[in-house]
Amino acid sequence: MLKRLPALLAAALFLVLPARQFAIEPANLNQAKWAVQQYAASGQYGRDIADVALQANKYLSRRIARAQPGQKMAIVFDIDETVLTNLSEMLDNDFGYVPSVWKSWVAEHRAPAITPVQVVYENAVRHNVAVFFVTARHESERKSTERNLRDVGYETWTKTYFMADDVEQPARLYKTATRVQIEKDGYTIVLNIGDQNSDLQGGHAEKTFKLPNPFYIVK
Repeated sequence: MLKRLPALLAAALFLVLPARQFAIEPANLNQAKWAVQQYAASGQYGRDIADVALQANKYLSRRIARAQPGQKMAIVFDIDETVLTNLSEMLDNDFGYVPSVWKSWVAEHRAPAITPVQVVYENAVRHNVAVFFVTARHESERKSTERNLRDVGYETWTKTYFMADDVEQPARLYKTATRVQIEKDGYTIVLNIGDQNSDLQGGHAEKTFKLPNPFYIVK
């Protein structure tokens, strides 16, 4: 009887608690995945990325035009779903995250570039704006990630930052602290672009642009 008590209490609470205490049934998971697939397959995802990247590039060009003499300008990019796309890996795995599968994907260093954002990158490089990649990927993934970046055309950067393998912390705190360090090194971060709110929260950038990402959330 004692073993059944928690279940009996739960049943009793279910009967006596008012309906407002319970969550509303969310959208069916299969329907939600289908909606995300349609968003990507229809081309709307790509168009939304292109719109954001265009605005970011226009801002960067204006900012370059009014640069102060001797000012060390910098741009910060996230990596996943910002400069590289993992869409094929996500579709192959039904949007599930399996650590071993993800590690294999990263090790294969074959994520394609996100072309509209690459245009922003090329504008920065062409005008000697320092490029920093700040990613939530781990230090153990540095070698394959940097090879992937170079393979698809991101060949120039000032520094790449990866999270330590043995330190657990929210991405937003790590990324904010990294931007603080970039500023301490004498750079003015004129633009920060990413696909997560955690890429952009915390300040230490003149302007931020968020790319769409309906696939996952990194906090």
